[in-house]
Amino acid sequence: MVQSTEPRRFDQESALETSSSSVTGVSDVDDSVNGSTKRGHDEDRDGRKANKKKRRRRKKDGGISEVNGKESSSKRRNSLSKAARDPRDEPTGRKRKRPKVEGIVTRSPSPLIDFDGLSRPSRGTRERLEESSEQAAVRFQKMRAAVRTILECVGEDPDREGILDTPTRYAKAMLFFTKGYQQNVKDIVNGAIFHENHNEMVIVKDIEIFSLCEHHLVPFNGKMHIGYIPSNNVIGISKLPRIAEMFSRRLQVQERLTREVANAIMEVLKPQGVAVVMESSHLCMVMRGVEKTTTSTITSCVLGCFERKEKTRNEFLSLVGLNRGSR
Repeated sequence: MVQSTEPRRFDQESALETSSSSVTGVSDVDDSVNGSTKRGHDEDRDGRKANKKKRRRRKKDGGISEVNGKESSSKRRNSLSKAARDPRDEPTGRKRKRPKVEGIVTRSPSPLIDFDGLSRPSRGTRERLEESSEQAAVRFQKMRAAVRTILECVGEDPDREGILDTPTRYAKAMLFFTKGYQQNVKDIVNGAIFHENHNEMVIVKDIEIFSLCEHHLVPFNGKMHIGYIPSNNVIGISKLPRIAEMFSRRLQVQERLTREVANAIMEVLKPQGVAVVMESSHLCMVMRGVEKTTTSTITSCVLGCFERKEKTRNEFLSLVGLNRGSR
């Protein structure tokens, strides 16, 4: 009986060892399978992250880094909103601030308008503005004599009945055409700036403009549209056409006239932005030169928010009827 019991016990222990070893082998296989699956998930996650980075980089630089075969860390400049500049064009060094001396009147920030409202003040402009009645009479006689000389030079008889008083009439007309030299922005505005809680666009359109081309002393005329967005302060509506009239009653070119009106309003009112557009016909290219009677010239000057924001600029052009091609 003893001999029969020991072999059976031995057989049971060997069976237990075999079963335990088989169980251990299965668990090891499961662990290896789970580990490989986990590594696969990690690789997939890393791949997705890399693809997202590539898409973001492609969106930023437009795919330039992929074309060049390397990643570009520098940001690409948006050429539609800001023109590319050569780094060598940037000023070197910091601008030194000049200390303001009390008691001395400084010029305005605008390079076109003096502190008392004159545009491009020269010696002759100052003399005409500050002359006495005797000096004005001397000036008038000089203009009469000059016109008489011109009539003689073109082959006319200045003593003929029809043109006998032409020198006087022309001198008076020329002084009226150029009366803007005797005016300044400060006197025209005359304190008509009011504090209002209004920050939406204000437009005065179809302002008739007559001026003299400084190249040939012949007229150009058209219409001007002025718009601005207040910064809590508004200006009297009539002052906008008056400012345009002042600058047009000088020897001008249309480009400068448009810019001077915009700068004057920006300087006096200090709004969020100013936009000025002018359409005109120039007799110097209608009566002479190329002699094209149907041509018109359009100029514009946008400052502040009109320059920065395309939507605001397009709204102004649409309201004055110049944004015909936009959708």
